[in-house]
Amino acid sequence: MKGIRFTRKQLCIPYALFLICFVVLPLLVIIYYAFTNGEGRFTIDNLVGFFASPNTIGTLAYSMGVAVVTTCVCLLLAYPIAYILARSNLKRKYAIVMVFVLPMWINFTLRITALKEILTILEGNLAYYPFLNSVIGMTYDFLPFMILPLYTTLIKLDNSLLEAANDLGAGSAQTFFKVTLPLSLPGIISGIVMVFLPSMTNYVVLDMLYNSTYIMGSLIGSYFAAYDWHNGSMIALILLLIILIFTLFTNRYEEEDVERRGGALL
Repeated sequence: MKGIRFTRKQLCIPYALFLICFVVLPLLVIIYYAFTNGEGRFTIDNLVGFFASPNTIGTLAYSMGVAVVTTCVCLLLAYPIAYILARSNLKRKYAIVMVFVLPMWINFTLRITALKEILTILEGNLAYYPFLNSVIGMTYDFLPFMILPLYTTLIKLDNSLLEAANDLGAGSAQTFFKVTLPLSLPGIISGIVMVFLPSMTNYVVLDMLYNSTYIMGSLIGSYFAAYDWHNGSMIALILLLIILIFTLFTNRYEEEDVERRGGALL
């Protein structure tokens, strides 16, 4: 008897089954509830209600504001750290990188609870500065996701390009803005995607710091908790489309930037 042979296509079957069961089918359920009413009839009232409700539009604007500010703060903090670690001659730089990664190994609830205690001591009442505390909590949670892609990009930079810029008379600032920063754009884009998207929907930080429904994740959860699956599914679907558009835009920008830099080097 000939032995059973597996092809590469057959090895994809488990992955395809996983995607169908846990990605495609749940998405179809969300689409069904988003465009039906309580009687199971097709309707676009849920879509119209999303854009007509000040509550949902305000929550969306607040969520995007938190995500934008958190991403900017993480980038401003992470880039100098990643740059110094990547360009330094420290023998233990990998150990220093691990210091920034180690908090991710600790339980998320414990980390946010500890942060809440510190903020309570400093502020007294966390309800006085909800936006600031949201940004602090999100930054504390997602900063490693910005440091790692920046560090891996900066450490792979070709030193000969920096030396060539110096030989041509460029100063330190010119070399950074003309060479280092453009070449590190892939890491910047990856870090922005890894921070912006989850910070827009991560309601756990807000709920643990102070019971808040000002973010999209909390709003979706409140609809499902009230057994309003139709409006909750529509909000989740719209949020999914926003994330998809953002991801496609960043990927396209990264591809165009790679082609542009490749042409410039040629």
